[in-house]
Amino acid sequence: MTDTTRIEHFRNLVSLVAADGKIQDTEKAALSKIAYEQGIPLDRFNVMLQKANEYKYLIPQNQKEREKQLGEMIEVAMVDGEFAPAELDLIGMVAGKLGFSREDFDVILKKYKG
Repeated sequence: MTDTTRIEHFRNLVSLVAADGKIQDTEKAALSKIAYEQGIPLDRFNVMLQKANEYKYLIPQNQKEREKQLGEMIEVAMVDGEFAPAELDLIGMVAGKLGFSREDFDVILKKYKG
């Protein structure tokens, strides 16, 4: 994955976390871990958190990345133990834009909810 793609992917996760109007400590910790694993510098991470409400969701170009990103979005949204309605709405919207049917999305969501 190129650096640009990695940053766009992470920005999408930040956009998801900020969808409910607040970033919980557990969500911030999850994002921090992902940023570290993706090699995103701490200063860039902090700027992204500050501008979280300004980001628009960017769609990945291939199916493998789309599936991976949807899964990570679900995991990040569930970090605080619940789906806020805004988070679930954003994930559902994103799933549709990524080419997943509502039925496919429901099946994927069930896998993560256990």
